[in-house]
Amino acid sequence: MTQRTAQPATGADVGPAYPQHWEADVLLSDGGAVHLRPARASDADDIRAMHGRSSARTLYLRYFSSVAQVSDAQVRIFTDVDHDTAIGLVAELGGHIIAAGTCHRDLRDRESAEVAFLVEDSQQGRGLGSVLLEHLAAAAQECGIRRFTAEVLAENQVMTRVFADAGYSVRREFSSGVLDLVFDIEPTEKSRAVLLAREHRAESRSITRLLNPRSVAVIGASTEAGKLGHAVLVNLLRGPFTGPVYPVNPETRSVQGVRAYPSVLDIPDPVDMAVVAVPAGSVAEVVDACRVKGVHALVVISAGFADAGSDGAAEQRRMVAVARASGMRVIGPNCLGLINADPTISLNATLAPVVPPPGRIGFFCQSGALGVAILADAHARGLGLSSFVSAGNRADVSGNDLLQYWYGDEHTEVVLLYLESFGNPRKFARLARVLSRVKPVIAVKSGRHALATPALAATTAPVSDHAVATLFAQSGVIRTTNLAEAFDVAQLLASQPVPGGDRVAIVGNSTALGILAYDACLDAGLAVPDGGPQDLGFRATPERLADAIRTAAARDDIDALVVVFVPAVEDASGGLAHAAALKAAVRDLRTASAVFPAASPAATAVPVVTTFLAVDGLPTELAVPDEQGHAGRGSVPSFRTPERAVAALAHAIRYGTWRSRPAGTVTRPDGVDAARGRAVLRRAAQDGGTVERSLTDDELVDLLDVYGIPVAPFRAVGTVGEAVTAADELGYPVVLKAFDERLRHRDDRSGVRVGLSSPAHLRAAWPGLVELSGPRVYVQRMAPPERSGLATVFGIRADPSFGALVSFGLGGLATELLDDRAYRAVPLTDVDAVDLIAGPRAAPLLDGYRGSRAVDRAALVDLALRLSAMADDLPDLVELRLQPVLAGPAGVSVTGVTGRLGRPMRLDERRRLA
Repeated sequence: MTQRTAQPATGADVGPAYPQHWEADVLLSDGGAVHLRPARASDADDIRAMHGRSSARTLYLRYFSSVAQVSDAQVRIFTDVDHDTAIGLVAELGGHIIAAGTCHRDLRDRESAEVAFLVEDSQQGRGLGSVLLEHLAAAAQECGIRRFTAEVLAENQVMTRVFADAGYSVRREFSSGVLDLVFDIEPTEKSRAVLLAREHRAESRSITRLLNPRSVAVIGASTEAGKLGHAVLVNLLRGPFTGPVYPVNPETRSVQGVRAYPSVLDIPDPVDMAVVAVPAGSVAEVVDACRVKGVHALVVISAGFADAGSDGAAEQRRMVAVARASGMRVIGPNCLGLINADPTISLNATLAPVVPPPGRIGFFCQSGALGVAILADAHARGLGLSSFVSAGNRADVSGNDLLQYWYGDEHTEVVLLYLESFGNPRKFARLARVLSRVKPVIAVKSGRHALATPALAATTAPVSDHAVATLFAQSGVIRTTNLAEAFDVAQLLASQPVPGGDRVAIVGNSTALGILAYDACLDAGLAVPDGGPQDLGFRATPERLADAIRTAAARDDIDALVVVFVPAVEDASGGLAHAAALKAAVRDLRTASAVFPAASPAATAVPVVTTFLAVDGLPTELAVPDEQGHAGRGSVPSFRTPERAVAALAHAIRYGTWRSRPAGTVTRPDGVDAARGRAVLRRAAQDGGTVERSLTDDELVDLLDVYGIPVAPFRAVGTVGEAVTAADELGYPVVLKAFDERLRHRDDRSGVRVGLSSPAHLRAAWPGLVELSGPRVYVQRMAPPERSGLATVFGIRADPSFGALVSFGLGGLATELLDDRAYRAVPLTDVDAVDLIAGPRAAPLLDGYRGSRAVDRAALVDLALRLSAMADDLPDLVELRLQPVLAGPAGVSVTGVTGRLGRPMRLDERRRLA
């Protein structure tokens, strides 16, 4: 059969009901990519060909009998689909259908469907059955199907394991050699865990294949020194890359003394990776040739795609579609390339002539233009890298892929990210949170005050800086404002242990530097025992410096140590003797902690930083060589100024505090009912005739009641008589409130009349409020004193990137003016909820201020968890605001609520490449 490249579905081919959103590029268990899409009537010939490539044994297990030649009826099982009563999905690789799965609805029980698969022999063992089951289950749920049935021959243990290992609760019945299986397809905690584990393995293996090629072709390798292809080839050869390198250039027989080939197809041996450095207009032809050659990975250096506007963005999407459908991953386009510093690989497939030494830092960078300078700076500092990937336009491989890889990479101990945008922030938060528990993740997010570049605007939605701060804080990511600061933190954490607390000792021979370090510590919120630095005097000997370091680090009230040093003018060695003493003292601390861990617990967790000779990085004098001769663990990082040393230390201390806290568990408070909540919103959408509108008071009260959030009783009235009657029913004291929310929340409280304790008080307050707001007002029973006092504000907001955020702030003009709110992404853990309440800068007011009463924080935490459950259950609730929520010593009272329905964002849990 002639191979076909992947093409977008057309209306004529697929019909008006074709569910385009079911299409997905998916990674298999070995890290290879396939394209998954709904089946079409026009797939009949390809389905027949797939049967022809399947063995008699495979067909027997599928159809329970020998199949000499597939029948039209058997083909129609896969192609006669309406995406409702019959759902079919196919997996494509290299233009061929290699696997297919179907589910056919039971017309007597429309919530049940029979599921079946066929995977051709050459593709078995790659996890295709699991992927098809996962995506069929998601599609079936959209159609109202709740359970799958399957008939499987008892001898077909592979297919039985597909169902059993998916994490569903499978019920089995055995009869005449056939297993009848039944299982609900609603995601469970176990099925989600299985999905995430498979996703991690697939994405990690995919990047492993990228970073460990056995051979590399440079397409566009040039003999001209100024060309991109020339630079990449030279760097690969200089690496030196441990596998063969094949220049591809139709106009010359060799480049840099290495035989060149006219096309990648002319290379006689297999090619794992192709570095593409040809003009953008020629890339499509190159990608097609790589598809035919069976290349695993493309590194597209060429620019002129999404970075050049909408036409380039469309061409970029086509390029990635062809590559993924052929099993290839793509780095770039418009990227710098990638590095694997492992000596067994020595891969420098970048444009950078100067690269850092091998080390323990994994570095992901989006910018291609900045990459050369970034790598040169890291080299100057001696900042060793395990691997480096520049993603450029990030058309395929993203930072999330690298997070999956670095989690299990034994060569990487610290992760450094330079991000211009997020491809999938919700996934980033999930992955970073897991990775940060075992390895520090340091991130610089550029564009905090800038518009997206054309390349990023073509592929991503803008993410607010509040959302970014939420993401990083919740995930344990160390956020720095610039790359220099990120390098400072990275060099500390790559060489020294994570601090166990915030108590810092300062030792040195310079009063001025010691005071600067002391001020910096206090500014960063760190504690300095004994009231200040220990000044040894500028004539301190190396021996005295070493003794002071050992003494300070051995104290049980010290968590970190800053050593400030300037050499005396008469010091002929220029401080080299002191450097040796400093390094020896730190080495002694490490030795003591290894030999006497119980007797010397402080020595195991006391990082040491210095301002030695005002050098940035890991100078040779302070480096402890690893097995390869590069600066290893135990080296003492030096900083140009005390302020930078302390700033890096402060970041590490905050990270250590986050990591030492319990990870937390997603908690659903008692009494919440997702089904009832969905029913309330369904009725609201039907009654309102639209899915996009504000919710009524009754709808909001019903919804909050489902989630165990009572609203202080109220009535809407139109006359003073109705107001008095309502107050009598509700019970005094009451409050009158304007209908207009803007009037209710003015700082002068002009739209509210509080403390009305009798009909006479109510009648007296009525005219002034009605004159301001109109005749329609609310009458509401006032919260009891023990549940009121401090006004707070909660909110839910649908975010196009995260799905939903829960916010919390304290009421008042200052909070509004300074936007003093904390945010957390849904779903919240119990730890997240505590952090949310403690997040605003004004949060200390909750504990009492100038004689005021402390409020019940536990009640606020419980309310946050209930809102998290609501937001997670109801994606079409795009906005909810509780204002004010009055907090007192005995609980909280919700006294105002507004909300809005909207179109839910599709955040299904099936695996797919973003």
